[in-house]
Amino acid sequence: MKIVLIGVGEVGFHVAKALSEDGHDITAVDINPEKCRRITEHLDAIDVEGNGASPKTLHKARVEDADYVLCLTRIDEVNLIAAQQAHELGAKHIIARLRNQQYSDRDSIIKPEKFGVDLVIHPEREACQEIVRLVRHPYATQVMDFEDGRLQMLGIRLEKGCSQIIGKTVREICEQTEDYKFGIIAVLRNTKTLVPWSDYEFQYGDIVYFIIRTEHVNQLITLLGKTTEYSKRVMIIGGSKIGRSLAETLQEDMNVRLVEGNREKAEHIANHIDNILVINADGTDMEFLTSENIQEIDSFITVTENEQTNILSGLLAHHFGVKQAIIHVSNTEFLPIIQELGIGPIISKNMSTVNTILRKIRSDISDTSVFTFDEIDVDVLELQPEPGSRATLMELSELSFPKGSIVGVINHHGHLSIARGSSRLTAEDTALVFAKNDVFNAVRKLFRA
Repeated sequence: MKIVLIGVGEVGFHVAKALSEDGHDITAVDINPEKCRRITEHLDAIDVEGNGASPKTLHKARVEDADYVLCLTRIDEVNLIAAQQAHELGAKHIIARLRNQQYSDRDSIIKPEKFGVDLVIHPEREACQEIVRLVRHPYATQVMDFEDGRLQMLGIRLEKGCSQIIGKTVREICEQTEDYKFGIIAVLRNTKTLVPWSDYEFQYGDIVYFIIRTEHVNQLITLLGKTTEYSKRVMIIGGSKIGRSLAETLQEDMNVRLVEGNREKAEHIANHIDNILVINADGTDMEFLTSENIQEIDSFITVTENEQTNILSGLLAHHFGVKQAIIHVSNTEFLPIIQELGIGPIISKNMSTVNTILRKIRSDISDTSVFTFDEIDVDVLELQPEPGSRATLMELSELSFPKGSIVGVINHHGHLSIARGSSRLTAEDTALVFAKNDVFNAVRKLFRA
């Protein structure tokens, strides 16, 4: 497929890298010559230097032949103009990143679909939704819903309270929980992603990714030695778009304090969001944090526009003993380093945007639905076996599934079951298969006749 990216900053580069590795024909457009040079030096891609809203530049990039045009500059208006021109020139699908969420309001005068945009991504909204899920599951480093919320994928770090499963294998743990079932679809150990089979042995520091029916989540959390209490007291550092959206979302059922260093901005937020306490202060001031009894905070969320401030305030909160510290960073190079520190969940609006785009394109071009995760090098495929395929001829344990893949869930006419080695698929089932990207084709072959 031919894919044209307009704007190759942090988001555009990572999208281009992933799509290039998938074997697509990539053309990158940017007005900054250094960003164009970065593309050609590191990726198998064509660069076009110029203004992405210019008809001349778009013709040079041959958007009229594009299967997808991704408008990813930092300026909403440039993205909309580029989208409109790409649409009129004949591009098949258009995705646009827009920071101003008002464009998606029902009463908005300017509607993205009038510019030919098929999918709008609001980075701050994506990040906000991810943070809200984490606040509602404070024991997790990552949360994702499947099957309309009937299943949940939870990433959980194994710490001191998890001693009862440390040193045991996946098989031994699963044998202890016959009254309910869960799957373990990935483990992040020392920044390396592993897909564990039954003989995998858990260690302290592992971040384990479980798939489980939603009604059994509390039982799993108890097994892991963690508390199932939910967040009641929330402190948000930063009155950014993400911070304001979080305050509006959480203020109905939680006690929310928002800390903003700019006095005028703090006053503006206080006048426009009810039921929250707005404090004009520095979120890295240890004396201030101590005076606010920081150790009593359930969820401490750092979302200022300065990621160094976010990291420092998150470290301080973790030091003072908050139950959950969530840190937002834009520079994805910080992600593995901060994860190693074990402070808490790390959110990046840029990576949330990247993964939303990849999920959309990969699902569109495949006969299967594909989900991608932020932290781990594993995706999930939704596959239905063809009649007579190898997947229907024997139990899962007897199939030659490649290393780096595992069947997590089986859906039989709406009935969900966690897969086991003794499970057997039929042509009427749908399976959620968790796999690394390099074994996708091998997995799909098992499901084809």
